[in-house]
Order: sequence, then structure tokens, then C-alpha cells
Amino acid sequence: MKVILIKDVKGLGKKGQMAEVSDGYARNLLLPKGFAKEATEHNMKALEKQRAEEANRIQNDIASARIIEEKIRDIEVKIVSKAGEGGKLFGAVTSKDVSDALLEQHGINIDKKKFALENPIKHTGEYTVDVKLYQEITGKIKIKVGV
Repeated sequence: MKVILIKDVKGLGKKGQMAEVSDGYARNLLLPKGFAKEATEHNMKALEKQRAEEANRIQNDIASARIIEEKIRDIEVKIVSKAGEGGKLFGAVTSKDVSDALLEQHGINIDKKKFALENPIKHTGEYTVDVKLYQEITGKIKIKVGV
């Protein structure tokens, strides 16, 4: 019996794949527990439609990431913080601070988790931080921390 997997099944395949299994395995385990559905013509068309929608969504996400990458390429985010002798900050500048300043100064909303800031910034100066916008799309943003 041919089935379309609804969930990942160890040793059989991943979600959205077709698999050929014995009738008993399909009727007694896969279908009742919701791991798969029978590969009828209707279900095959629905699967193709779902794959097309997923591909379209991915293309839109990539296009959006490239647009944001272009926007942030030439901008500089200025963060003002109190500092002591030698430019050492009282506290630190985190990725949340950078995200908030970017939204406030330039109107670009990027989630704080996308900034590749290994350690918080603890000194005044200019920094360049990578922003992971999509799987293989990474932009760079300039940050100027001052008093």
C-alpha cells in the first residue's frame, strides 16, 4: 500500500514523502495513529499543492531577506550609553539593544535572535555585526557605541 507520511517516521521517511508499506502496517499503525494517509489521487493533488505553496513561501522569504540585507548594508545604528574611564561601558550593549535601536532609528524590525553578537559589547567604539536573515543570507550592520 502506498501512503503519504504526515509526520516523520523513523526508518520509513520524512513528512511529505511517499512510502510503500505492507497493508497491515498501514492499517494497524500508520493510519490510526495519524502518521500517514493513503496515497489516493485526491491526497496526491493536495500534497503537490502543499509543496507548491511551501516553495512559494520560501521564495518570498528569500526575497524579503535580500531586501532587508540591502537596507541594512549602508546604515549605522548609534547607541548611546554611559561609560567610565577608557571607554568601558556601565553595563553592556546586547542584541536586544541593537534590535530596538534599529527599529527606532531606521524603522527596520529584525528579531534579536538574528544578530550574531557572540558577547555583549562592553566598550565604546564602532562594531560590525553579522545578521542572519535567512539560511544562507547574512547581512552586516554597523554599530556605533558612544557616550
